[in-house]
Amino acid sequence: MLREFMDPKFFVEELEEVNRKLVKGAEILTGIPDVEVEPTPKELVFEEDKMKLYHYLPGERLSCPTPILICYALVNRQYMMDLQSDRSLIRNLLGQGLDIYIIDWGYPDHGDRYVTLEDYIDVYLDDCVEFVRERTGCEKINLLGVCQGGTFTVIYTALYPQKIRNLVTMVTPIDFHTTDGLLNVWSQHMNIDNMVDTMGIIPGEFMNVGFLMLKPFQLMVDKYVGLMDNLDDPATVANFVRMEKWIFDSPAQAGEAYRKFLKDLYQENKLVKGELEIGGRRVDLKRIDMPLLNIYATEDHLVPPASSIPLNDLVGSEDKTLYSFPGGHIGIYVSSRSQKELAPKVSEWLIERCPKGRDGKQVCSPEAGGKGAGKPSAKEARKTAKKPAKDPSS
Repeated sequence: MLREFMDPKFFVEELEEVNRKLVKGAEILTGIPDVEVEPTPKELVFEEDKMKLYHYLPGERLSCPTPILICYALVNRQYMMDLQSDRSLIRNLLGQGLDIYIIDWGYPDHGDRYVTLEDYIDVYLDDCVEFVRERTGCEKINLLGVCQGGTFTVIYTALYPQKIRNLVTMVTPIDFHTTDGLLNVWSQHMNIDNMVDTMGIIPGEFMNVGFLMLKPFQLMVDKYVGLMDNLDDPATVANFVRMEKWIFDSPAQAGEAYRKFLKDLYQENKLVKGELEIGGRRVDLKRIDMPLLNIYATEDHLVPPASSIPLNDLVGSEDKTLYSFPGGHIGIYVSSRSQKELAPKVSEWLIERCPKGRDGKQVCSPEAGGKGAGKPSAKEARKTAKKPAKDPSS
């Protein structure tokens, strides 16, 4: 091998190969249109301020009539769960027969600097839950929270347990004082008040730099070196560009909500201590008494397992499942293993807990003839999905 490195012919051949890939890569990159994301068909059914609620058109059958509402994080875009057709957790869940709604938080601007954590949980999230309940006729719905959105759903469910049938959390931070992750350690020393008082809203670019610095070599050097090895492969380049689009599509953060989230949770760990208050009400995790599926990623550098796992011991649920996924924070959505294992696990868990009427058939509510008991067919669901979005001013 050393002899090869010392051979001038070897260097010339390597240089020619690199140049060939650069030329081919330039042709591919300049020929790629704006990459498509979110390929799974969905319709806007409700909107309020910058928040939008979408409903994915269901498949040929519904395995469980109880709808599931997905709440993603504020710091990134929800289409990571539907990045492309062959790497879409959403598409796989639909294929398992679930009825899915998802929240798009939008892009806050300086007019949103005074939007609070209470606004996100007591207004926007609650309005989405109420809309889905009313639209489907289900007294209780399923709630799935992702990352920071998982923290939101845990807080919401503790405040409104009567509205939630099953709670699913994915890579969700709960214990913020773990020292297993750099993000948790750094956040202890941030002057949040100065940041919010100075900037009003926290720019998405600022957030992005912080995330990149958690693993600087891997996220800022190694992945581009890896791209060089496959620069002449159109599919690989398109996948890379699609992922980069999501990574740098970072919304700004509403100042007051960011202030409370960082101070009360990351710095003071009030959720675990039972001291967090939303709108003057204490968030008591023991009020979460419905079935819980808590999913964490073993190699997660943003939300380490030690931050997610404690949830199972803090809630009042008797039916609670802790599921370990071998992967990272992003791989849990887009890896091939995720497509094969995670979607079936979530759907099977939910379907097993779907209520049944007196005739043994699955219904929204366990009372035979109750609200939602007659929503069995995907055809009816698709017909309902075509109703216009609710006027936010009404």
